[in-house]
Amino acid sequence: MKEYLKLNLSICKNCYKCIRHCPVKAIKFENGKASIVTDECILCGHCLLICPQGTKEIVDNTAEAKKLIAGNERVYASVAPSFAANYPGATIASMKKALTKLGFYDVQETAIGATLVKKEYERMIRDGKADVVISSCCPTVNMLVEKYYPQALPYLAPVLSPMEAHCRLIKNKDPEAKTVFIGPCISKKAEADTYKNYVDCALTFQELTRWLAQEGVEIEKAEDASDESRARIFPTAGGVINTMDKGNAGFSYLSVDGIESCMEAIKDILSGGNVHKCFIELSSCKGSCVNGPGMDKNSRMPVKGYMAVSAHAGKKDFPVAQPEPGELEKEFKPFIKELCRAGEEEISEVLRKLGKTKPEHELNCGTCGYDTCREKAAAVLRGKADLFMCLPYLMEKAVAFSDNVIQNTPNGILVLNEKMEVQRLNSAAQRMLRIEKPEDVLNKSVTRLLPTEDFCKALTGDEAGKGAFNRHRLYLAEYGTYAELTIVHDKEYSLIIVFMRDVTAEETERQRKEQISQQTIETADKVIDNQMRAVQEIASLLGETTAEIKVALTKLKESLHSE
Repeated sequence: MKEYLKLNLSICKNCYKCIRHCPVKAIKFENGKASIVTDECILCGHCLLICPQGTKEIVDNTAEAKKLIAGNERVYASVAPSFAANYPGATIASMKKALTKLGFYDVQETAIGATLVKKEYERMIRDGKADVVISSCCPTVNMLVEKYYPQALPYLAPVLSPMEAHCRLIKNKDPEAKTVFIGPCISKKAEADTYKNYVDCALTFQELTRWLAQEGVEIEKAEDASDESRARIFPTAGGVINTMDKGNAGFSYLSVDGIESCMEAIKDILSGGNVHKCFIELSSCKGSCVNGPGMDKNSRMPVKGYMAVSAHAGKKDFPVAQPEPGELEKEFKPFIKELCRAGEEEISEVLRKLGKTKPEHELNCGTCGYDTCREKAAAVLRGKADLFMCLPYLMEKAVAFSDNVIQNTPNGILVLNEKMEVQRLNSAAQRMLRIEKPEDVLNKSVTRLLPTEDFCKALTGDEAGKGAFNRHRLYLAEYGTYAELTIVHDKEYSLIIVFMRDVTAEETERQRKEQISQQTIETADKVIDNQMRAVQEIASLLGETTAEIKVALTKLKESLHSE
């Protein structure tokens, strides 16, 4: 299947929001990135609308439409009636004025085709051959039935959509014509590609708005007094039924909008044969086409859209000749795709890898996007899901890893709230602070355990405005322990985290070495003092002896001179 949505994987944030909102789980996750499984996609546009990162975009066919116009061919625009909701105040006349400036040969409204389609529905009911009829105007609903509920195909009205019926009418009148549909839908692009003999190209209103802006063309507001335009109400919830003549008293008419509700309605039809003589209008978008994914972002408002379209619609049908029975017939075929059927043993093995070994472990929380853990396991086996895209598992794993690290670190850890109450502590802190049981101190003030001066400084942003500082040595007299504290104030989570390192052995060794050093110094001082005294005594003795010798030698000298 051709791609109609493109993804910018570089900004995909692995949030799983698209798979949670995809009604048929046509999203594949590989290496933490999403991709659309085109064969399974029904082009409802949910993933486009809810993606918080804007990773998904509608493939732009504007260049294709411009190429048709550049080919000097008569290119007709078939404009969906929801234009009244997308371009407030516009009429088909003002749309024609603007689009002819872009090069279109003529501009008509798809509602003309809607008139042909609804009359064909009325004929099916009058013939009395139909029991349950599901409208086939919405290509997303058609794909849903073909791909996921093929047993409901007999109920799907085998009738062309308004787009196809209108473009067929244009080409019947002008065999050389080329047709471009413009509307609020992504799946119309796929329908146009499937039925090229009717529609040559399909654009969304978003594409048209960009094109008009590039060319500097504005859509003017105008008046429209036409009363022959009842089918313009088609793009609203219940719009198809509101245009039909419901003369068959034995038939019920029901409108359902929103793809999930449509799925439930189809299941109900197939459940037990309790639904009979009923025409069911199914629209994949909540609020119907006026809330389609191809509408401009600021125009996607079901209530205002309904009011705008309703105000633009008349009370009579367009004066068009109804084709003969069978001319608007369309065949729907089941889309068969063989899926990998996972066995019980294989599913159990996948669950075991996630620690889900018991039924109570299967939370079925849906955060991965799948309704049950077993559905997600089957998706893993089909290659559509990562094994570990399970939030409870990842949280448990992260908490277990964190607990393992915290409980086995040799340093004590205390976690306090900003009221200085103990929220958590590890076994090392329990030993250092002589705490018998954690319950004895949890949710109680830390003042029972430690002085709070340093905690207050961290809380008020002291220490030059820093939220963390070290207290290298703190003597905890009550415990006979020396500790080195690091205090961190986590403002984001309003917590104070205290890391305590027991430095009692280091401090004891430091004090012992200091004592030995002091004793050595004292001993050295004594030795020096003793040596100095000895030197002084020797010097004194040497001085006395020298004097006596001097006296004796002097006398000897004098004696010699006298002789």
